[in-house]
Amino acid sequence: MSSSRNKNLFIVVSFFLWFPHFLYVPILSPYIKSLGGNYSYIGIVLSSYGLMQLLCRLPIGIISDLIKMRKPFVMFGMVASAFSCFIFLFTASLEWILIARALAGVAAASWVAFSVLYPNYFAADEVHRAMGSISFIVVLAQFLGMAFSGYIVDVWGWKAPFWIGAGFSILGAILSFFILEPREGRMKEPVRVRDLMIVMKEPLLLKIALLSILAHSIIFSTIFGFSSNYALEIGFKPAEITFMVFAFMIPHAIATLFMGRVFVPLLGEWKSLRLAFFMTSIITLLIPFVQTKALFLFIQMISGFSLGLIFPLLLGMAIDRIESEKRATAMGAYQALYAIGIFVGPFLVGIFNSLMGIKAGFYFVGILGMVATVLIIGWSMGEVNSKASKEKGNTENYYSIFRRKNNVRRS
Repeated sequence: MSSSRNKNLFIVVSFFLWFPHFLYVPILSPYIKSLGGNYSYIGIVLSSYGLMQLLCRLPIGIISDLIKMRKPFVMFGMVASAFSCFIFLFTASLEWILIARALAGVAAASWVAFSVLYPNYFAADEVHRAMGSISFIVVLAQFLGMAFSGYIVDVWGWKAPFWIGAGFSILGAILSFFILEPREGRMKEPVRVRDLMIVMKEPLLLKIALLSILAHSIIFSTIFGFSSNYALEIGFKPAEITFMVFAFMIPHAIATLFMGRVFVPLLGEWKSLRLAFFMTSIITLLIPFVQTKALFLFIQMISGFSLGLIFPLLLGMAIDRIESEKRATAMGAYQALYAIGIFVGPFLVGIFNSLMGIKAGFYFVGILGMVATVLIIGWSMGEVNSKASKEKGNTENYYSIFRRKNNVRRS
């Protein structure tokens, strides 16, 4: 399972899952508008993607753990992705466009199985390295899709991204048949539903999920939300928004590799997380004060790097202490919960922007980053105290046993 072939094949299939959807995301809103959809309907279509993830991720995780298999859900995700692209291709109906985007959300929900299966190609103590690698592929797919979307439409028309996306999805579906899934644990005692319910109440998992909700609120309110609007306000031309994508995404991708190899070994999980959230908060709070293109792009670079540290770190911490046969349930719960941030963050920021102007939204999500930093400080101190108490208890037990043995010998 540790062979490079298996890792590389899995990485390619993972890329083929995400690339098609990010390829058409930047043009989806204007495309729906060109078909006659109003802004309210566009909002419904866009939110359906997150809604289906919220509804499907936990069930996928639970079923995956109960049947002790991940590969069927990987294959299912690729097939759903292909069907989504084909619906976009062969219809101009607004109702079918909604169904296609919702189906893309179902495909994205299969990421639960992807992110639990991939660590099996690594040693038990390399979970963060595995999550850093797989997160890099997601960011790479985001970057390449968003960077070339506008150019593809400009040259070949509205349908071109869907044709390309369908091709990648079909190829990914074919390759997913050849993914190797480890068979260890198949003969173990079946996992009970009661045990899976306990996993979903794991305190550390819930803490990590809350931090992920805050992180997703930030990123979907900034680079995937209103950062482009602010860029246009300070003098960027629509064609120059690509520069913003490059400035954010390249450091974002690089950070996913640094996290598991540099930051966690050097600082530890909680300190790395605290530093990343603090950087994100400060940078986001500074955005409303930026009035030049160069400084705005520099801010995007730092923001991309700091957020690039956060997501793979949270992903690894979500399952690091969970037994392997229950990890899909934990990952399903985690990913379903952070989908709340995809909804709530942009929704609240939109309200703030409408009432007080676009700068208010950046202040709001910057404060969310600071809240996360404070929570991390408190929780990390609790972790340290808990470890100290356990070590003290173990030491006392050792001396107690030692004294008893001595008393027995004397008697």
